[in-house]
Amino acid sequence: MARSDGAPSRDPSLEFELECFAAGVGLVIGIDEVGRGAIAGPVAVGAHAVPVGTCDFPDGLRDSKLLSEKRREAMAPLVVEWGLGAVGYASSAEIDERGISWALGAAGRRALLALHEAGAPVARAVVLVDGKHDWLSPALRSPLNVTTRVGADRACASVAAASVRAKVERDGLMRSADAKHPGYAWASNKGYGSQAHYEGIAEFGLAPLHRRSFIH
Repeated sequence: MARSDGAPSRDPSLEFELECFAAGVGLVIGIDEVGRGAIAGPVAVGAHAVPVGTCDFPDGLRDSKLLSEKRREAMAPLVVEWGLGAVGYASSAEIDERGISWALGAAGRRALLALHEAGAPVARAVVLVDGKHDWLSPALRSPLNVTTRVGADRACASVAAASVRAKVERDGLMRSADAKHPGYAWASNKGYGSQAHYEGIAEFGLAPLHRRSFIH
């Protein structure tokens, strides 16, 4: 999808999902991660299920990185109302012990398991992962129909919805963590390596939520 000036559209569409439905697929599950590059807190993977018959999505839905925090927070309940979804997590301790690629896969599998438990026919779905690398399949106990697409978070409504779910939930966790471990500015930086965050580490040392393997 492109704007009239030739630049890529910032708004997602259901083009990919509708192509899957036309091919006989009954469900598309968008997958996106949040927090890969943070130095504190869990990595989160959002999953959002779009069933056959879906023909629209919430107005203003975009990749979470293209929305202000205020707009993301307002969009989140609309995404929840739009359809089934879940967010899976892998902790900072798991990241330190097993590595970020393993943690992404584990968080994704946990999100899909939650979707399955909520009644989504995950085994019959096309699972669309944002990016070019399939970090999800190695973590699965049973193979699924996983496909990757660079820019899916911007182009595909299912993945944009997954990104909003993951970002808003993880941001909430980091704000709560900031109240328990003040001094690192987690309420604003959400665990990423801002100047205030590193200044907090210098003053207070590492907190339990820090990814020690990410801090040099």
